[in-house]
Order: sequence, then structure tokens, then C-alpha cells
Amino acid sequence: MPYASANDAEIYFTDSGGPGPALILSHGFLMDSSMFDKQREHLAQGNRILQYDARGHGATREYSTHTDFDYWDQAADLLAVLDAAGVDQASVGGMSQGGFIALRAALLAPSRVQSLILIATTACSSTTEENTGYKALFESWMSDLPLRPIAESLAPQLIGGTSHDQELWIERWMTSDRNRIRASAKCLMDRDSVVHRLGEINCPVTIIRGEDDQSFRRAHAELLHRALVNSTGIEDIPGAGHAVNWTHAEPVNVAIESFLRRTNQRLGNFTPR
Repeated sequence: MPYASANDAEIYFTDSGGPGPALILSHGFLMDSSMFDKQREHLAQGNRILQYDARGHGATREYSTHTDFDYWDQAADLLAVLDAAGVDQASVGGMSQGGFIALRAALLAPSRVQSLILIATTACSSTTEENTGYKALFESWMSDLPLRPIAESLAPQLIGGTSHDQELWIERWMTSDRNRIRASAKCLMDRDSVVHRLGEINCPVTIIRGEDDQSFRRAHAELLHRALVNSTGIEDIPGAGHAVNWTHAEPVNVAIESFLRRTNQRLGNFTPR
């Protein structure tokens, strides 16, 4: 399995698809890189697809589960994956916390980020009210309480869709190390705002969200759209919740494919079909 060496971690990634422009995808909290499998299946014919597991998730290996990190560190992890894959420049897609990482990657290394696909995400810091909810959730998650009721209560908001959409992730949570998320949870709650820096991002951007997303509402997407100078607009997916690319893959795939095609044509990149 391929790994990229990063500070205090080995980042697991997959490299698939065709010879076209590269797209790297960054997943949401408590998920892993496989949450983008439906996008890979749709887009791989015309694009090279990189998927990776963030710190505290999936097959990525941290040297210490007690070492703190932030989303700037995780943006550096994303760039380390590009280095390991020999990719100079890529479109960057991120869902929820993956969007936090994508925005910071564009600020850290603008020359390497060709475009941004921001899914169900925000540029804001976590509010006091949100952190109160997060703290209660994480204390329960990392306790000795039965995990299934906690997971089943969380899944409708974190994922949305049907019980079938949610069950795969619930089962993965049930077999996971409950304490592994400690540093990731702190990273989520302590994240800084990058709203004041959005004007520095000049690459093309598309924003996708589920119309019924209760985690990041329409106002979060509108703030991104107003502040990102090359935003092409907001795609609201009817009937979808937070993990819109998982539960409503078809319209999300169409939106991403259309955006990449327009962007690659404008930049003169080859996208075979």
C-alpha cells in the first residue's frame, strides 16, 4: 500500500484513474478515503484520482496518537501525498473537514492547487455552541458507554440519506479504536477561521452542499461564494444532508465532472473521454 511521509505520520493514499489531470480528494471527519469511491468510479476515465486517509482515520499511521495537529498540518499532509505521487498540480476536493484542509492547501501552496471543489464545508472557526455539542459527543465516544446508540444517533446528521447509506459507516465505527479520534477531535474544535484570507485564493472554485445539511447551512456556502473571487456558484442538491457525495453521488458526480471539464478546458489541460 502506498504511503506518503509527513511530519509524525505516514499518510495512506490510493492512486487510480487515467492519464488525465489529477484530482485529490479529502474526506470528512469520522470517514475515510473510501467515501469518494463513487466519485472515483465516475471520474477515473478522464482524471487521475488520488484519495487519502486523514490523520486519525483509516489506514494512515500516526507515530503518536497524543501528538496535536491542526488543519494547516493536514494541508501539508495533502501536499505530501501529491509529492509522493509525483503530482505537481491538482484539483483539490474536500468534504466537510476535507474542505477545511483544501482551503488551507490552496493558501499554503497556491501554485499547486489548480481548482477547488468544496463540499459541505465552511471557512469559519467552530462556535462556542458547536464546541459544546462536539465536547459532549467526543466525551461519550471515547468513554465506556455502548457505542452503537451513539453512532446511530450521530449518523443521520453526519451522513444523512437512508439507514442503508449510514450502516456501512456505523459498522466501521463499531470496529474502530474509539480513542484514536482524540487529536482529530481537538483539531476540529480548535480550528482557526480562514474567512479573512479567502480573497487570496484565485483558482476556480465550485461549492456543493446538501439542501438539508444541518452541519453547515446555506449561509456558510454563501459566505464562501461571496469571498472566493473565482467561485462559479453553489450547487444545492435537493433532499441531501451532510455527506452529500456519499448519499447523492449521481448529481454530485455530474456537478464535479462539469466543473472539471470547464476548468480543464479553460486552462488547456487534456481530459480524455
